[in-house]
Amino acid sequence: MSHSIIGRYAPSPSGRLHMGNIMSSLLAWLDVRSQDGKLIFRLEDLDPDRSDYDYAALMADDLQWLGLDWDEGWFPGKGTEFTQGARTHLYDEAFHLLQDKNLLYPCYCSRSQRLAASAPHPGEKRDSSCSCRYLSDRQRVELEAKGKKPAWKVIVPDEVIEFNDVHYGRQTENLMEQGDFIIRRSDGVYAYQLAVSVDDADMKISSVVRARDLMSSTFKQIWLIRILGGTIPNYAHCPLLVSEKGRKLSKREGDLNMDTLRNLYSPEQLIGHLGEMCGLLKTYRECTAGELRDLFSWDRVLKEDILINI
Repeated sequence: MSHSIIGRYAPSPSGRLHMGNIMSSLLAWLDVRSQDGKLIFRLEDLDPDRSDYDYAALMADDLQWLGLDWDEGWFPGKGTEFTQGARTHLYDEAFHLLQDKNLLYPCYCSRSQRLAASAPHPGEKRDSSCSCRYLSDRQRVELEAKGKKPAWKVIVPDEVIEFNDVHYGRQTENLMEQGDFIIRRSDGVYAYQLAVSVDDADMKISSVVRARDLMSSTFKQIWLIRILGGTIPNYAHCPLLVSEKGRKLSKREGDLNMDTLRNLYSPEQLIGHLGEMCGLLKTYRECTAGELRDLFSWDRVLKEDILINI
C-alpha cells in the first residue's frame, strides 16, 4: 500500500522522553493518522558520545505504551537502517556533492569562537561567513600543521527562504541572518542540519511535525534539501511546554520524564491531559490517541507556549 503522507518520529537517544517530547510525538502521530498516512521511527544518533540505545528502547516502549505506533523504522534489535549511525555513506555523498558545487570550506575556529560569531540581532543582515572562509591554501596548511582539525561549513547565499508552516502560517528568513553553518564537525561527525535533510529527502518524508524551537533550522533544511535535489516536506511546528520561568522542558534536566509520568498516570490519563493542554479537548477527560485523532485539526491546537508547573 502506497502512502501520499509520510511522517516521522526522530528522537535523539540521549535521555528519557519528557512531556514536551511526548506532546510533539502525539501531534506528529495525529497529523499523519488523521490523513491515513505512514509513520517512520528513526533514531538521530549522530553523536556517539551522547547516544544510548537503552534510552532508545525506552523511547520505543513509551510511545507504544501511549498507543503511538509506527509502520516502519527502528525497533529494539532491528531496523538499524533507520539509525543515523548506519547512514554515514549517504551523508558522505551529500558532503561531496556540496563540495563539487563549491559550497563548503574548512573552519578552524574553536567552538567558543563559533558561538560568539553566530548570534546576530534579529533582522540584522551581515556578512554570513567567518574569517576561515577567506584563508589561503598556505594558511590552511599551516593551521593543520599545528594540529588544527577543521570543521566544515556550508556557504549560505544571500537568499530569502519562505515556507508556509501548517500551524503558524507564512515564515520567511534570509539565510544570511543565521550565517554559514557547520555540516561536519572537526571529529568527522556529521551535523544535525545535513543529516536530517538527507534523511527526510531519502525517506520521502512529506510531513514534519516538531516543536517550534526548531523553526529556525527549517530554513536551512529547506535550502539543503533543494540543493541536494530532494522534495521539500510540509512543516508544522507546535508550541513548547515551558516552566513558570519560561524555560522549555529538557531531557538533560529530567523534566517530567516518562519514568515519572508512567508512575503518575495511565496512558488514557496522560493522553487526556496532553489533549486538554494543546487545545484539542475543551475539558480534561481520559481518552486514547485514537479518540483524539477523530478530533484533530491544526486549527484547534494552541499557538502560544503552554505553561506547566514543574
